[in-house]
Amino acid sequence: MDGVSKQLPGGRQLFADASLTFMRGAKIGVLGVNGSGKSTVLKIIAGEDKEFDGDMWTRDGLRVKYLPQEPDLDSSLNVMENIRRGIAEQENMVARFEETGIAMGDPDADLDALLEEQAALQAKIEDADAWNLQHRVDIAMRKLRVPPGDSPVDQLSGGEKRRVALCRLLLEQPDVILLDEPTNHLDAESVRWLEDYLRAFKGTVISITHDRYFLDNVAGWILEVDRGSLLPFKGNYSAWLVQKQNRLDREHSKQAQVAKRLESELEWIRTGRASVSKARANKYEKAVAERKEGAAKLQQLSEGKIVIPPGPRLGRSGLTVKDLSKKYGDRTLFSGVNFTVDPGSVVGVVGPNGSGKTTLFNLIAGVEEADGGTVEWGRLAKVGLVSQGRSGLDPDKSAIEEISEGGDTIQIGDRQVNVRAYTAAFNLRGASQDKLVGTMSGGERNRVHLAKVLKQGHNVLLLDEPTNDLDVDTLRSLEEAINGFAGSVLIVSHDRWFLDRVCSHTIAFEDGGGGGGGAVKGESRVVVFQGNHGEYSKQAGGRGD
Repeated sequence: MDGVSKQLPGGRQLFADASLTFMRGAKIGVLGVNGSGKSTVLKIIAGEDKEFDGDMWTRDGLRVKYLPQEPDLDSSLNVMENIRRGIAEQENMVARFEETGIAMGDPDADLDALLEEQAALQAKIEDADAWNLQHRVDIAMRKLRVPPGDSPVDQLSGGEKRRVALCRLLLEQPDVILLDEPTNHLDAESVRWLEDYLRAFKGTVISITHDRYFLDNVAGWILEVDRGSLLPFKGNYSAWLVQKQNRLDREHSKQAQVAKRLESELEWIRTGRASVSKARANKYEKAVAERKEGAAKLQQLSEGKIVIPPGPRLGRSGLTVKDLSKKYGDRTLFSGVNFTVDPGSVVGVVGPNGSGKTTLFNLIAGVEEADGGTVEWGRLAKVGLVSQGRSGLDPDKSAIEEISEGGDTIQIGDRQVNVRAYTAAFNLRGASQDKLVGTMSGGERNRVHLAKVLKQGHNVLLLDEPTNDLDVDTLRSLEEAINGFAGSVLIVSHDRWFLDRVCSHTIAFEDGGGGGGGAVKGESRVVVFQGNHGEYSKQAGGRGD
């Protein structure tokens, strides 16, 4: 990229005069707030966005492949047929190699020409590891939990389609891989496999992601899109945090509040990503003590922080689940599930896709009925649910209309505050606040849904994949809000960094394979653990999802 500038049709400048070189083998993570231009950078590199000033070029013959957030699959084909489109070149090379071997048996064959072609083919096949193509396909489909090959694509969920497209792209083995939020809809085991794959990949990888462990484990460079500039930093996410903090210190007051949030995350890293259990207990008591001090919440709001106003005091009892079970047809999803959620606890619910995490949430919230057992809420519990489907949003209303319900102010605790100031804390600013929900991206809808639910003064929150499509700055703010919340929280998430920063307890769904704990084959084994996801994963021998 040489002097590249990008302006949106309305006149807003995303970035200006960007000059960068991406070296072979570099692993680059792209960071920036939502709307800063991260996806646009990838589209320019991929050649999909040509409406920019300046120059962008790639080496002749360089194969660049891009995975957008909403990938394009052929809905008339099944899963395997879509994947085969990505490996067709490798299959054709192997088939042609075999054809040359057969052709050598012809008495009239030009052996010299065939031997030369075969040698060239063999070099390409070995470079692409195409001799092991079927084995690689089987591994990638299994590790990414891709649906069966004969599954019709038009019947897949959005997350399943993304896994198919990611699998196809990786098997294609281009020279440059561009990934926009690759870990969305992947469970922890799949993310770990993807990290290993990309670290070993010889080509260049440029990834937009909010997954901070992924950035720590894969990235050797961070490219930050910040206030119209593309700023490269050498190092992974943790190293970037230190460099970013130093830069903000030099800029002083302009970015003081961002610096405070960075410092909090840095302190957590410096202390070895310590358990939050004791710290959570202390913060909960402090939050309860400050429940009536609305001025503190207003101050946080004025600083651009997400605010979760407290509901009524929860009392001594939060949630008790006894002997819970759920079946779908002949399949038992889980059974004999027992746990309690005490006031002040933040519980992470983790496990492979399809293991039953969202179903557990639906049972707890009363959206579905259990086949056995009981869910007992404390009599003072006031429960708020952020569902994965972001239900309850009207596509014909703007963000402000959804959040404000018609007024210019909203109730936050015992105070009335300006609805636009509250909405801005969720990184919905300016014209974004007046966009219709039906025209918004998944990330924007997520933020509207969070803002709408969190303002209502609950003392128990159920958050199903709340971090999907959030930028890292918004994630930090949400983490700080949860850590200061005077209530209990249950969170379904695959974001390991987020879980480690906020959770005091973990409920883990482990793959059902008859592996003990009362689970039978095909039934999830549910483990209740005191500690965050990282601590559970270590105790479980690294298998924790």
